[in-house]
Amino acid sequence: MNITERINKELELLKNNLIQHRLYDCLKTVKDVKTFTEYHVFAVWDFMSLLKSLQRNLTCIEVPWSPVENTNISRFVNEIVLEEESDINQNGVHKSHFDMYLDAMKDLGADTSKILHFMNLLSKRNFLNYKKYTVQEALVESKVDEVVASFVNFTFSIIKTQKNHLIASVFTFGREGMIADMFIEILNKSKTIDNNSYESMIYYLKRHIELDGDEHGPIAMKMISELCGDDEQKIEETIFVAKEALKHRIKLWDMIADKINV
Repeated sequence: MNITERINKELELLKNNLIQHRLYDCLKTVKDVKTFTEYHVFAVWDFMSLLKSLQRNLTCIEVPWSPVENTNISRFVNEIVLEEESDINQNGVHKSHFDMYLDAMKDLGADTSKILHFMNLLSKRNFLNYKKYTVQEALVESKVDEVVASFVNFTFSIIKTQKNHLIASVFTFGREGMIADMFIEILNKSKTIDNNSYESMIYYLKRHIELDGDEHGPIAMKMISELCGDDEQKIEETIFVAKEALKHRIKLWDMIADKINV
């Protein structure tokens, strides 16, 4: 049994709980999907910080430039950054996946004010009282739901470790390795919704299924293998962090399902 097979076996129960989550049965109307996106958008946003941390640590973004040791990982990370930051939307326009998600939210009539306020507080262009906010402070100031805040804070606690195998673990097993399966369920459970405002979201979901299932996911597994090698401590840490990431995702799904069913 190789490293990724071993890790996936350890995660099997949590992954199945996520794939079979009751949330997907809740997505019956456009209103339900709107509610979903207003909370899930924070997970779409913080995914990019995981990815950019990997790019910062595993490729060279410094000047003067110098070559990196592992060009396979470097290429993989840079390819994902390219697609996540400048993919092509349904109109043939280059946009980040986050911006595509925001566009889909607007088409649905979902409220984007909270995520935009949160991002503004973190922006270098923020002149509100000239205060520099941390992620945790911005979450509090923006009155973000506590489960969402816990999800984001967990992500940044892992980023703060600066341990590449841990960041890659959350990225791979908490995100890339699960996104296709989760989005297939969302698409399947909500496909009966007949509304033109849903088209942008359908494109976003299908695009992620295509990229994450066929391309990103398998390569991310290879990245984990290379970062852990035969180091047993790294493998155990990778498993632990992956489990925590999945638990946070399940809690997020629990909360959103409860909000929809209110």
